[in-house]
Amino acid sequence: MEAILGFIGSYWWLGFIVAGPIVGIVGSARGWWEKQEELSHRRKLEIIEAKARAKAISGSEDLDPERIAHADAADRSARVQRLMDTHDDVARRWLDYELDPAKLIAFPTMSDGREPLTAAFLRAKKAADSARPSSAKARIDAEAYAEYRDAVHDCEAAFDVAEQEARRVRDTGFTESERQRLSRAQQLLKVAVDQSATADERQLAYRRVRDELDGLIVLSEAAVVNLEKKVAPEIER
Repeated sequence: MEAILGFIGSYWWLGFIVAGPIVGIVGSARGWWEKQEELSHRRKLEIIEAKARAKAISGSEDLDPERIAHADAADRSARVQRLMDTHDDVARRWLDYELDPAKLIAFPTMSDGREPLTAAFLRAKKAADSARPSSAKARIDAEAYAEYRDAVHDCEAAFDVAEQEARRVRDTGFTESERQRLSRAQQLLKVAVDQSATADERQLAYRRVRDELDGLIVLSEAAVVNLEKKVAPEIER
């Protein structure tokens, strides 16, 4: 016991080193659980709403099967459209990082598929993309609808958690020298897209941005094209 107490007394400072990562992991886990609770509550509301509509239809004096089928199809189309809108919104938020080099430099883990939370989002996005109907009016059964609904909700939750973590850690996963390169790339990027600078200054800054990011962050092809359009249309890729 004395040996243990002596060790703790000598190495008490280790607690500060270990506490940071633990707090970050706990915070990410809490965010994930809170998002899951929110999605569970949303699904319960959808079920209650669907039961209320079914009750209203069954209690109606007009029980024409064709009319009931038409009303059910219209209702499902509206629900599918809301899911597709949510799906598209997540995709747009993701593209904001994919197409904007400034965001990728500021929050590099959003472009790193090796990061667990980013990888989880990419898997969820793939599942949602695969389950997506061709259109809101496409005829899908209850099982296909439930699969797409759950996939979209999971995709949205996974993105929110990955984005929250990316904004928390920022560039802390890089060494000091690498962070300095990222900082220089951010400053050079401002010059590269500054229309008040000369064409030569913008092109030189653009090339230096690419040099600073080499080996640190991989810009997508779409991000490169988007950046080159902002720098100067005549730049040869």
